[in-house]
Amino acid sequence: MRFTDRPCRYFMKYGSQNTNAVLEAVYRRAGEGDLKTVVVASTSGRTGAKFAEALKGKADVIVVSYEEMSRNFKRRIAELGGVVVEKAHLPLHKRGMDKVRNAFYTLGQGFKVAVEAVLIAADKKLIKTRAVVIGVGGTRRGADTAIVVKAVSTKDMLGPDLDKRLEIREIIAMPLKKKWWE
Repeated sequence: MRFTDRPCRYFMKYGSQNTNAVLEAVYRRAGEGDLKTVVVASTSGRTGAKFAEALKGKADVIVVSYEEMSRNFKRRIAELGGVVVEKAHLPLHKRGMDKVRNAFYTLGQGFKVAVEAVLIAADKKLIKTRAVVIGVGGTRRGADTAIVVKAVSTKDMLGPDLDKRLEIREIIAMPLKKKWWE
């Protein structure tokens, strides 16, 4: 029997207070050398800039926002070698995706956001499909979740070709409390 033990960092509560601990966990996991790309969801760009700075030289960082980022954060991410995606589509909010989105919510809002950020990066061809990457998301602000995921496009996520389907490979960090709507 072959297996591996990898730590997962669990937080008692969701939210931005976990950002630094998520960053530490991602830094540790990226340091193992088998993962070269980190996709970070960051509305304003603040969290994305923090990850780009910490991971410079260790991993390629793609920062995804569904809004326009702060000019200063966007510039900082680019200076650090990161890639910025603004005003991105939200594939899990399209018509017909309610059940899929709600299934991811059972693992937390940050989990859903991390998956969605990777889908966006793959849809925009910023990462190769089937590449294994780290996805980072958060609940409201900051980061509280990090996962290792096989990147796929939105159209292939649940498609007929099993080799092209989404795979969540590892959970690096996540909050135990999931009811973000409270």
